[in-house]
Amino acid sequence: MSPIVLNQLATGIGMLAAAVFVKSVVDQQHMAGPFPRCPTCNGTGRVSCLCSRWSDGGGGCRTCAGSGRMACSSCGGTGTGRPLPARISVRPPNRQS
Repeated sequence: MSPIVLNQLATGIGMLAAAVFVKSVVDQQHMAGPFPRCPTCNGTGRVSCLCSRWSDGGGGCRTCAGSGRMACSSCGGTGTGRPLPARISVRPPNRQS
């Protein structure tokens, strides 16, 4: 092989290795984020569509666009278990004299 081909091959392998490294770092940061994985979808953000449970092998529905997978209703498709914001109001008790 000529030196130019070897150089291009080495560059391509180096770029591939860098992409794999960056993806692993991003995945680790995502898992170490402030919110844990959603227990319903296991962090994927997608669950089996209801149409696939009752379908006889048809083309799916509008919700899943025929893929058989829809957004998780527990996490909204994010894959993380977000805490729900709640506003609690406390009134002082009525004192009767």
